[in-house]
This record gives sequence, structure tokens and C-alpha cells, in this order.
Amino acid sequence: MEKFKKGIKKLVKNIKGCFMMASKMFNKSYQKLLLSLGLLVLVFALSACGGSSDNNDDNNTNNEDSGEVSGEIEVWGWNVAAASMDLAAESFMEENPGTTIKVRDIGDTDLYERMTVGMGAGGSGLPDLSIMHTDELRGYLEQFPDQFTDLSELGFDEHVDKFVDFKAEAITTDDGTVVAMPWDIGPSGVFYRVDLFEEADVNPDDIETWDDYIEAGKQIKEVTGVDMLPVEITASDRIYRMLINQLGASYFTEDDEVNIASEDSQRALEVIKKMYDSDIVANANDWDAMSGLVANGNVATIPLGVWYSGTIMDQATDLEGKWDAFWLPAFDEGGNRAANNGGSDLMIPSSSENPELAYAFAEYFVTNVDAQVEALSEYGLFPSLTEAYDDPFFDEPVPYFNDSPVFNMFAEIAENVEPSVYSGDFARAQDVIVDAQSAILLDGKDVSKVLDEVADRLKNETGKSRSDK
Repeated sequence: MEKFKKGIKKLVKNIKGCFMMASKMFNKSYQKLLLSLGLLVLVFALSACGGSSDNNDDNNTNNEDSGEVSGEIEVWGWNVAAASMDLAAESFMEENPGTTIKVRDIGDTDLYERMTVGMGAGGSGLPDLSIMHTDELRGYLEQFPDQFTDLSELGFDEHVDKFVDFKAEAITTDDGTVVAMPWDIGPSGVFYRVDLFEEADVNPDDIETWDDYIEAGKQIKEVTGVDMLPVEITASDRIYRMLINQLGASYFTEDDEVNIASEDSQRALEVIKKMYDSDIVANANDWDAMSGLVANGNVATIPLGVWYSGTIMDQATDLEGKWDAFWLPAFDEGGNRAANNGGSDLMIPSSSENPELAYAFAEYFVTNVDAQVEALSEYGLFPSLTEAYDDPFFDEPVPYFNDSPVFNMFAEIAENVEPSVYSGDFARAQDVIVDAQSAILLDGKDVSKVLDEVADRLKNETGKSRSDK
């Protein structure tokens, strides 16, 4: 009986692989027809494969009896994310002789341009595995649903509950299909200059609400002359996104309605406006300008995702020991102090010539504690794998951050984050909020009125209805 089961399993897998080869001979528009032909397709596929259970293609070979994988895959990434996967690839290849993992750092802008072109061309020129920002994932999925490998069919469902809830929800569609593997996240806190706080006699433990934060900022500015925080007013809404996530809201509702004129959205922008009106905001034109303000000691804090710790350590080496971190202030005393800002996932294009190896490597990377801790310790990429938080590294004091175990704090924050609602119109909503933020802060316009106007604009641009609750 066991031999019979193995024979059936092998036959099914062989048919599936052969069908994939046969289907590549046809235009996408004919693939549904192939499916409907049933047995005829299987006969044709077996014929196309030469009726053999062996596949000699070096890029698509597997030891079916042992479950081992082999062959070669190409992985796309950018910057430290690509470097992190390259480290993991070395370990994976050592443990899996006969495999070659080629990680390419092509930059995030170039990656998305190539993904758009490749997916639009039916998968032409795409890698076997790619990083994708979580907030970009849903947009590509909505536009190119056939270009994503269904990871549920490959067995990733068994791992989903190993990750923080909000991340697991982000990579799962409404029908329960897993379309990507969760990787890094951006649990957010307030990085602060210990020396400036001490000089102004401000105790970070006394900052429980955003009103407390603003008052502390005034005191620090008065004593030291240093602004409390940088805001990329005309370039990014990252502070707004963090705040609205803290309130449990997003650009859109779960019913995919425009949500930027809601009470939560207004509260988020009103806090930013209050900061600006209190003269504690340093206006940064872009990311580089913001990083320059931090590195040069021109701001006392920066509320942002944990991933920014790497940037601070890299660009302000002379300030070691003078930075630390605390939880985000709440909107109301006793309220939620957790939020997320940023993160990425791994997806397998359906055009991959070796999806088995792509899956095996990605599964190894995102579920392996050592690989995830190494990505954090070497490059500041914070894991969404909750098992990793039990690693001793999280309890270790970080010399740069005043010898505080800051990563332990961010792990606790991560497990308290509210889920976000992602949409294919994420980028369009982001542009709308940046415009609103500019009008409110720089032109002094009323928050409620501006958000009402831009909500209508987004409604018209997307065809979605409004929700102003």
C-alpha cells in the first residue's frame, strides 16, 4: 500500500511538471482551454515530456523520493535585503549540495520597473524569487494575479501562524490564498538623543501621549535649540502612515472604501499639524535630507520603524551611546502605543523555471531563526517570525543605543501592531496624503476641509466609494 501511495504521488507530480512544460508552449489565452481538456492535456503533456519521470534540465531538477531540491535559481533584491538573502543562500547551498542560489541586487526602483514590464509580458524575464514591499504587493497582485505562485498549494499554510498576526494577514488574500512569504517588518518607536533629553531635563518615561511629546519638544527646543523631529513634508507621509496605523486605520477600509477623510485620519494629521505649529519640526525635502538632519545632530528624536536603527548607526558613528529608544506616545492616555512602518515579503513569479527550489530556499530563509537573526544583527532587518524573538540576541544590550536591549522592546511592539488594509491604489493614496500634508502644514489650510477635498479626489481617481467614519 505504501509503495502504491508513493507511486501515485510520483505520478501526480510528474504529470504536473510535464503539464507545466507543455503549457509553456502555448499563449496565456490558451491555458484555460488546456485545463478544460483534462485527460487529453495529460496525454499530450506526457508525450511532450517523452513519457519519462526524469527531467534533465539543470534548472528544474528534484529528487522526488528524498524531497531534496537541486538546480539553480535567480533571486532579485535590493541593498541590505539582497545582502541578507545572500548570507542565507551560502548556508542553504552548503546544506543542499547541487543547488545554486544567485542573488542579484538591482535596486528597488529598477526591480519594480522590471517586475511591471515582465509581468505585463506574461512573466518574461522575471526571476525565480523576488523581494516585494508589503505595501506594493497587493497592487501587483490585483494587476497581475496570474503572475503569482499560489504558495498555499506548495504547503506554506502550515507556517502562516509562525508570524506576527498583522504580517500574516498582509500576505493572505480574502479567499485564504497565501501569495507571498512574510519577511521583515517595521515595528515603530521613538529614537531619541539621550544627551539632549538630559540637557533639557526631559525624562522619556514621562512621555505617554503625543501631547506630552510635543511639550517635551518645546522644552528641548528652548534649551538646546534643536528641533524635536524631521518631517518630509512635501516628499513622504511615513509619519502619517505610522500614526493612522497606531489608530487601527488605513488609507482604505476593509470594504475597500476611501478612508482618508475619517476621524482617525484627521486625528493623525492634526497631531502632525500641532507639532509643526509648535515649531518643533525640521522640514526635510527628501529622505537624504531627513537622514542628514539625524546624522548631523539637528533633531532630538525620530519616530520611525526599527529598520531606521541601521541608518542611524551607519551615518552617525560619532553619536554611539547617545541614542536610545522608547515606545510611541499614545493619542490618549492609556491608549495603543504600537504601530508598524514598512516591511517586505518574498514572492515566486509563476513563470519560475524551478519553483520547487525557489520555494525551498524562501521557506528556509523566512522560517529559519538563525537566518532571520543574522539579517537583523548584520543589516537591521527586523523579522516577523515570532520564534526569532526568543533568541538571546534580542535581550542583548546594544552599545550604540545607550546599552539598552532595544530589539527586545521592538519585538514586544511588533506583537501589538494593528493590521493595515492594503490596496492596489496604495501609491495613489500616498500621493494624495502628501499633497494634503503640504497644504495643511505649509499653506495653513484646515485639516478637515483639505481631507474632504482629497478624499473626493481619490474617490474620483479610483472609482471607490468614501467612508468617513
